[in-house]
Amino acid sequence: MGKTTFQTPAGIAKMLRPVATKPQGRKVWSIDLETVWIPFFTASNTVGDTNISHDALGAPLRLGKDKDGSVKFRDDGRPVLMVAKELSKAVGDVRQNIIAELMNYPQLVYKAKPQEYQAQLEANHKAGQPIMDKMAREITEAQIAKAAAEAPAESTGQSTPTEALAQEKELVAA
Repeated sequence: MGKTTFQTPAGIAKMLRPVATKPQGRKVWSIDLETVWIPFFTASNTVGDTNISHDALGAPLRLGKDKDGSVKFRDDGRPVLMVAKELSKAVGDVRQNIIAELMNYPQLVYKAKPQEYQAQLEANHKAGQPIMDKMAREITEAQIAKAAAEAPAESTGQSTPTEALAQEKELVAA
C-alpha cells in the first residue's frame, strides 16, 4: 500500500505559523479587540459576510451597569467596561467555528494517514509517561511531607523541632 499524501488546509497552516508581534490591548476571548476583531469584522461587513452595527464597531466598549441602571465600578474605583453585546456574540460565533475547525483537522489527518497518526499518539504517550510518573511521585512525596509536618507530635512519638528546642533549654537550665 503506497503512502497517502495529505495537504494541510491553508487556514490551518497559517494558524500554525509563529507571529512576529503580539498586539496589546483589550482582549476578547484572548484576542486583541482593536487590532484583530474590529478590523476583522469591518472587513467581513464590507464583503457582506456579517452585518454588525456601525456603533458596535465604532464604540466597542460600553459602560457596565448595575441592575438599577447605575454605572458599575471596580474595587479600585475604575468603571467597568464591557464589550458591546452584538460584537461579543459575533466573537463567540467565530470562536466556536475556530474550535470546530481545530477539532475537524485531526479527523482529516487520521483519515488520510491513520498509521502515521497512531504512531504519533504512541510516541506522545511514550515520551510523556516518564514526566507523568515523576509528577505523581513528586505529588505523593509532597503530600507525605506536608502530612508529616502537620501531624501532632504525640501521634509519631517524636517531638517537633520547637518542642525539642524547649526540652534542650530545660536540660541546660537544670
